[in-house]
Amino acid sequence: MAPAKVTSGHNPLRDPSDRRLPKIAGPSGLVIFGVTGDLAQKKLLPAVYDLANRGLLPPAFGLTGFARRDWEDQDFRKIAHDAISKHSRTPFDEGVWEQLSKGFRFVSGEFSDDSAFERLAQTVQRLDDERGTRGNHAFYLSVPPGQFPLVLQQLAKVGLSTPAEGTWRRVVVEKPFGHDLTSARELNDVVEEVFPPESVFRIDHYLGKETVQNLLALRFANQMFEPIWNANYVDHVQITMAEDIGIGSRAGYYDGIGAARDVIQNHLLQLLALTAMEEPVSFEADELRAEKEKVLSAVTIPRDIGRHSARGQYEAGWQGGEEVLGYLQEQGMSTGSITETYAAIRLDIDTRRWAGVPFYLRAGKRLGRRVTEIAIVFKRAPHLPFDLNETQELGQNAIVIRVQPDEGVTIRFGSKVPGTAMEVRDVTMDFGYGHAFTESSPEAYERLILDMLLGDPPLFPRQREVELSWQILDPIIDYWAKHGKPEQYRPGTWGPPSADAMLARDGRTWRRP
Repeated sequence: MAPAKVTSGHNPLRDPSDRRLPKIAGPSGLVIFGVTGDLAQKKLLPAVYDLANRGLLPPAFGLTGFARRDWEDQDFRKIAHDAISKHSRTPFDEGVWEQLSKGFRFVSGEFSDDSAFERLAQTVQRLDDERGTRGNHAFYLSVPPGQFPLVLQQLAKVGLSTPAEGTWRRVVVEKPFGHDLTSARELNDVVEEVFPPESVFRIDHYLGKETVQNLLALRFANQMFEPIWNANYVDHVQITMAEDIGIGSRAGYYDGIGAARDVIQNHLLQLLALTAMEEPVSFEADELRAEKEKVLSAVTIPRDIGRHSARGQYEAGWQGGEEVLGYLQEQGMSTGSITETYAAIRLDIDTRRWAGVPFYLRAGKRLGRRVTEIAIVFKRAPHLPFDLNETQELGQNAIVIRVQPDEGVTIRFGSKVPGTAMEVRDVTMDFGYGHAFTESSPEAYERLILDMLLGDPPLFPRQREVELSWQILDPIIDYWAKHGKPEQYRPGTWGPPSADAMLARDGRTWRRP
């Protein structure tokens, strides 16, 4: 048999329809502002290394740190080495580190220092010459939003925001995207004065988690779920993000922000949108974002916010065998603060699919354990041919998508207890990523940094989504600001009594994750 003819100039190993090969970033550089902060040290630098270790970064890659420290390049490499060896997901390999770190540079300076940005521009140019980054550079703003305007203006002043023909420049913006609708719009105006909308990547690290993406596969790749994913069968949905720690040293950031702005506005409303959206035509960025925006635009808040929301602050007490401080006693905290560390709200979605199905969102610190999950709780069967005593331990069927820490899916349903009597109670079937797949899940920042370098935007919310989220949350926060203080709750519990009362008014109870 004659060998297959290969078309001239076509590399069959780079066929876009062949999914055996992962996408690899092209020649590029990444500049991290705020490289000495916790986010850069614990997440960004390790994620860059893990991408390199997985062979997903090109040899022509450079990374530049910008901060006030009086460091030389070798000092930065030492700090980065220690951070990566401590926090990387993949095993530390000196060979990979040696190749990667050759492209590490450091620029010392204040954001207001024109000469520092001149040095940054020269450093980026040298990376093009020495590492072959070819003029493609991304700028990661791992700094407080109040610093964005100054950094962006400096980038524009030295020409770093303007790509030459055939190259690209991108900016990565970390949450929070403002603190209300007005500030979100002002922030966006500042960013888009310098970078066009298609070059702005808003990071919500939750969207990079494997389980969040698996929600789309669960819904749209399986015939068994979608027919019952609607108001005909679903009683309500609970979306929970619980942490078992306090604010620690974040008092300066957290006070005045609170659980609703910090978590519900971005993470939980994004999870709601992915849970409730219609099937997109494809997973292209525009199609996926359009369906999420339809859901967010259909969200309605309760007429009586006081009855359908709850907020709290953790008090001093014992948790996990240790005595812990209350929120108001944390270092640097104002004793009169009314910032909530727990927030719960009911939202409804005014669409044919979800009319009459409440979505309950809750987030808090110092709760029973660290867990993020989406629980789809189904209506009870309309007719049970059992006596009451035979089904007294039977709850409602549920599909629970665990986002962290034990990524997977649990299905809860009723089954007969072995024996001569007809007794039915809840049992569960469990799927765990760690058991089903030999590959370990990549960190969210690995996926998001790689997608940003590839210019692949589906997992990044655009400005319209941000504004819709604030339109939902602003009236609730405004109501809270005018009505009393957060209720105190004991550490290690699942929030204040008012949160339980909120669901009890609807004849429901919170799940115990």
